[in-house]
Amino acid sequence: MSSNLKELIAANARYADDFGEKGGLAIPPARQIAILTCMDARLDPMGLGGLKVGDAHIIRNAGGRASDDAIRSLVISYKLLGTKEWFVIHHTDCGMETFDNDTMRGLLASSLDTASLGPDGWSDAGSGSGSYEADYIEWLTFSDNAQAVVDDVNRIRHHPLVPGRIPIYGYIYDVATGRLVEVPAATEAGKAV
Repeated sequence: MSSNLKELIAANARYADDFGEKGGLAIPPARQIAILTCMDARLDPMGLGGLKVGDAHIIRNAGGRASDDAIRSLVISYKLLGTKEWFVIHHTDCGMETFDNDTMRGLLASSLDTASLGPDGWSDAGSGSGSYEADYIEWLTFSDNAQAVVDDVNRIRHHPLVPGRIPIYGYIYDVATGRLVEVPAATEAGKAV
């Protein structure tokens, strides 16, 4: 058993001992909001918005992108669980800005080992065979963070399964300061109609 697994299991035992009233929380989020954000370990989506367990749906993926699966989750969030406001929150210093589709496809074609980021970009020191299956995936990278927030809000707003009454707000979380910075063009694009 790895040390990470041992620590996780021990921490869960302590968490369960203090679980208290959480077992009685309702399935729908109490604040009726959903947040689409990045999987980056530096982000605490609950903490940055003063939320507690049971307040919101948190949907996370690489880059906080409005992928088909993220939109699937948002649609379930409102249709079955009553959310009324959505937030798209990207962040500064995002790894999704450090590569593009061709880079990722090339790295995975070379090997399946972990790549390294150096001054000249990503490199693969791995051995063994890779896979060309990466050629069939859209990695949803971006080079302009604010524009990516606008694009994601627009994609959600114009999706045929998303009702116009749901406002969608766009922000960038600053990993150096902990502050949310509004992307006005995204919030404008996400206005309820």
